[in-house]
Amino acid sequence: MAEFNPRQSPPKSPVFIKVNPQKLVPSDGAIRAAKLRSNSTTTQGEVPKDDEAKSTNSGAAWNPTTWHSKPIVQDVVYDNEQAVERALEKLEALPPLVSPYEINRLQDLLRDAALGKAFVLQGGDCAELFDYCSQDRIESKMKILLQMSLVLIWGAKLPLVRIARIAGQFAKPRSKLTEEVNGKTIPSFRGDNINGFDPSERNPDPSRLVSAYFHSAATLNYIRSCLSSGFADLHRPFDWSLSHVQSNTVKERYASLVKSITEGLSFMKTVGAESSSLNSIDLFTSHEGLLLEYEQSLTRRLRDPRDAKNKWYNTSAHFLWIGDRTRQLDGAHVEYFKGIMNPIGMKVGPSMTAKELVDALDILDPDFIVGKVTLISRYGAGKVEQLLPAHIEAVRKTKHKVVWMCDPCHGNTKTSEASGLKTRDFEDIMSEVASSLQVHKEAGSQLHGIHLELTGDAVTECIGGSEMLTHEDLEIRYDTVCDPRLSESQSLDVAFQIADWFQKGKMVSIAEQTE
Repeated sequence: MAEFNPRQSPPKSPVFIKVNPQKLVPSDGAIRAAKLRSNSTTTQGEVPKDDEAKSTNSGAAWNPTTWHSKPIVQDVVYDNEQAVERALEKLEALPPLVSPYEINRLQDLLRDAALGKAFVLQGGDCAELFDYCSQDRIESKMKILLQMSLVLIWGAKLPLVRIARIAGQFAKPRSKLTEEVNGKTIPSFRGDNINGFDPSERNPDPSRLVSAYFHSAATLNYIRSCLSSGFADLHRPFDWSLSHVQSNTVKERYASLVKSITEGLSFMKTVGAESSSLNSIDLFTSHEGLLLEYEQSLTRRLRDPRDAKNKWYNTSAHFLWIGDRTRQLDGAHVEYFKGIMNPIGMKVGPSMTAKELVDALDILDPDFIVGKVTLISRYGAGKVEQLLPAHIEAVRKTKHKVVWMCDPCHGNTKTSEASGLKTRDFEDIMSEVASSLQVHKEAGSQLHGIHLELTGDAVTECIGGSEMLTHEDLEIRYDTVCDPRLSESQSLDVAFQIADWFQKGKMVSIAEQTE
């Protein structure tokens, strides 16, 4: 045994310091939103009656909570108010997903589009699933958007603005909030950030709001990693296989266009006339701003790099839009959207009158910012000539300078008699696109962009196209949990035909080409 040395200090016992980590505290806005979204509130669509909610919009300046005092549709009611509070306080503490600089950059590009100096391609899933946050899924979506954009640049001879329905497009409005499954009435699936597709997971779960943030963040992180690593270099050997094209005539026309594009890129490289824009691109994110408690939590007062002033930015995405079901002038969604700095969109359907359209623009764009609002028309094939001219004329008489975009998917959904599945006919989709292009031309206006529900996968959810899919083919690979999407090949079909229109001033359908 060692002898004790009195000159040595006695051994010290380890010191444990107890620290209580700072707890997250929900803001007043989060507490009110949680109350609105729980069973302790009034029924869907009613204005809250408590004095606190009334005071949020009583002549005060706009803030991200002023929508609380407005009627709301497509509401979500949760069982547990405290769980909603916890989810929202967590979202409030998390960092922004996008920056004011990126949002301002998109606003500048959409200004160019509104002035006819650029064309906009917006596309992606009807409703993202959390499971879509994977390398293969993200890359396939980026690839199809890049291929389409290359075709559209060649056809339109304009710069292209690329906006993906990705990294946040989880919630979907539904015409029916319940459905029958195995003889039982259960809540409809309304998107992964609300409830699960499995019938056992249909009760709204507020923890999914936080999951939505992290899946969006992971998706965005991988997109940015791909873009900084040369994924979007237009000299990459993309797979331009046209093996899916059934008609030799169509295949020859597509092959000729692809040859022109690749030869043009090779020539520019040879003569040293390449632009740095060929090596990388801007790819912006978007989703429908349906769940206002989520959007509120990610709306931050941040410094605008242009003038160093603090302004309200929605940092969940670069671009958000109001759906056709939630565009009530006195409603919560219009109230929320009118205050954010982001460029915004609004769906314009058959039920919107010219006066309503102008009134909405006056609310959403009071400062007449060029390209601030994108009008996304979605009438349905056969209705464009009847409805679009009056809307164009109504906007022309105002000071608003908007981006006109065509959504040819949502107005053309039907049920297949063969299988009972929802589908869309490619010919209907292209008919609406062609009519929109022509009506704008005849009105002295211009269609500035296209908005599509698509996937980079070889699904069989829409009939027609160069694959000549039929109703009997729908069940081969019907993967959507909501609306039918254009497949990879059908998406390219759209790009090729729009390029044709810009090149030749007319669009010949695939059916006509194969006759």
